Amino acid sequence: MEYLEDLGLLKMDFLGLKNLTIIHNILKDIETTYNEKVLFNQIPLDDKETLKIFETANTSGIFQFESVGMRNFLRNLKPNCFEDIFAAIALFRPGPAINIDSYIRRKHKEEEISYLDSSLEPILKNTYGIFIYQEQIMQVASVFAGYTLGEADILRRAMSKKKVDLLKNEEEKFIHKSMERGHSYEVSKKIFDLVLNFAGYGFNRSHSVAYSLIAYKMAYLKCHYKTIFFANLLTNVIGSEGKTHEYIMEARANNLVIEKPSIN
Repeated sequence: MEYLEDLGLLKMDFLGLKNLTIIHNILKDIETTYNEKVLFNQIPLDDKETLKIFETANTSGIFQFESVGMRNFLRNLKPNCFEDIFAAIALFRPGPAINIDSYIRRKHKEEEISYLDSSLEPILKNTYGIFIYQEQIMQVASVFAGYTLGEADILRRAMSKKKVDLLKNEEEKFIHKSMERGHSYEVSKKIFDLVLNFAGYGFNRSHSVAYSLIAYKMAYLKCHYKTIFFANLLTNVIGSEGKTHEYIMEARANNLVIEKPSIN
């Protein structure tokens, strides 16, 4: 892919997610069964009962939120808005995971939120002063050091690919441009180091949001149309004995009766 990029060609990855098929089939079944049309794009993102699913970690069958570790994280985080849900996806990665405890304490007002410079507050306020997303790196470079967004993306890519020679040049450029804007050498260096330490692990906010939309809308359907949700979930795992057992147990925990298979 790198040879192709050098030639000016664009490489794109397309993810084929079976969860989109599950959602599509659930929406079709709702219309057939209840004569009710639920549109994917009109599912509200502030539904209290759906948010409760994430807050209580009742996320079996929910894309990206099924693992034991993630569910423990949710119980401590107690997400109560969509922003918390996509922050959780970005934080639950090997690098950013070191900030999980601090993020939880800051969300629950148990730890002070501080910024190296006041210009960082609008960029980091939603994430309680913690770097989580690659887009935040680009915004800091733009606002603090006066980079264009094109230059900021070069910085982001150099960091995420750990290109040491490029990064050395970027460090000098970042500090020089920051000082030109009236910032001190010490603060400029601290901010560059902070960004550099985080960058290799940073997740795209855009990616987190897209994944979280799928997860949230699955949770909405689990919450409001659980019979159809579990029927489709079970159909999707035919052949997997473990998952079939897990989802039957989960359906029963949600007060659904599972009928035995009939040869007829």
